[in-house]
Amino acid sequence: MLDIPSRVRVHVETLLAAQNDMGVCDAFEQNEPVGKPDAMNAPHPPKVAGIDSTVPAPAHTVAPASAASDVPRVTTGPGALLQDRLAGWVSDLTTLHELTERLVRTATLADALQELLRAGAALVGARRGLIVLEPGDGLGPRTTVGLGLAQADLGHIETVPRASLPYGELLDTPAGLPGGVAEIVRSDLLAEDGLDPRHREVARRLGFAASYALPLSTETAGRLGAAVWLYDEPAEPVERQRHLVGLYARSATEHLARLLEVERTRASMATMAEELLPSRLPRVAGVQLAARHRTGPRGGGDWYDALPLPDAALGLAVGSVTGSGPSAVAAMGRLRASLRAYAVMEGEDPVAVLSDLELLLRLTEPARSATALFAYCEPAAHKLTLAGAGHCPPLLVGERRTEFVETSVSAPLGMLACWEAPSVEIHAEPGETVLLYTDGLLHRTGDPVDRAFARLHAAASAVPRALRRDPEALADHVLRTVLPDGLDTADSEEDVVLMAARFE
Repeated sequence: MLDIPSRVRVHVETLLAAQNDMGVCDAFEQNEPVGKPDAMNAPHPPKVAGIDSTVPAPAHTVAPASAASDVPRVTTGPGALLQDRLAGWVSDLTTLHELTERLVRTATLADALQELLRAGAALVGARRGLIVLEPGDGLGPRTTVGLGLAQADLGHIETVPRASLPYGELLDTPAGLPGGVAEIVRSDLLAEDGLDPRHREVARRLGFAASYALPLSTETAGRLGAAVWLYDEPAEPVERQRHLVGLYARSATEHLARLLEVERTRASMATMAEELLPSRLPRVAGVQLAARHRTGPRGGGDWYDALPLPDAALGLAVGSVTGSGPSAVAAMGRLRASLRAYAVMEGEDPVAVLSDLELLLRLTEPARSATALFAYCEPAAHKLTLAGAGHCPPLLVGERRTEFVETSVSAPLGMLACWEAPSVEIHAEPGETVLLYTDGLLHRTGDPVDRAFARLHAAASAVPRALRRDPEALADHVLRTVLPDGLDTADSEEDVVLMAARFE
């Protein structure tokens, strides 16, 4: 049995799975002593062309010359050579395992691209690089991210003709063709014959002299993009480094493909939810409107609406459908469309509007419930008549008062055999604003309900006087105060709706 040092962590299943790629079986064919180390046993090249020190170094390094001169030379046999090579392969596999573990812990596409750039740069001994994400199916997203390159630097690189750039050659090669481009090595750009003058000029300006490029492509994931690492001096990765970064890139591409699918799903859900909501708010004399909507990654059922009604009136509505995902978004769209129809026919009676909506929900979607609030607004009279079904009370914000509107306690729609609740009237002074919102605003704070209500009240009370005349600015201030540190834009299971109506 071989005596492999205990400090080398052996991942047996990984080692056996990679033997064919790493050439372990070839080592058993060595019958003669070998006095000169091969490429796998050679000392690490300089920083530009070697593996970066941030990655654990392999255990199979050759002793320095000073140490070798003091120690008598011992002839190595086939067994010692095999042990040394196996230790080196185990060290390389351990490095790949650690880098892959770091990669799979990334939860977003942007984080995964940055991790791929950092790990690849360490493996090939580069300091800078970029990834061009350009999926072959054309569905996007298409983007360019850099490591050690500012946005202006990426802009300079994009001024080079695409055909002259390594990623251009990789991405423009039809995927799946036999003999396709596997890598592009340019070890000395400034001395290369036939290089595009613009490419040479940009390389000189940005201070890179060599590049190594790999496609981000696998048989299952298809072509996703290309990665390019840049060297400050003429250099190129050795065979061992190319093999390691190739294995890592194949694994990383599969992970990127999964995150890309999640990103596309989130974008589709957000687009569908936004399309089901008003593209713009109506302009009605005597009242100014503003609305903010934040949806979770899976899409939710929170919605809002504002529609002109006869006699210069205005209908305002907010609501929330239980559940998340495509079914909740679709149910939200159906509920909102139905409420608009009922509001046009009997909007002056909010209780009748919600009663009809509750009957429709109970007959068409008996397994789903919803909360809703509908207000019949008369801007000329500064008056709102509203009814709520299990919904949060509106908040009235003015110069002399900030208070929640007292509404009767009522059940959500679809919870009782017959819904009924009285309406209430609000008389607003000129310059006062009524805030309508969904409970997602309260839940996203992470506080108990009573504390979340108190936080909302405090945020509305603290709106600066200069912002109170603009409902857009007022809504933004309340959102940022109630949900600080980016919670108003962060991914959350809770949707958020906030609508402001300011009376002139």
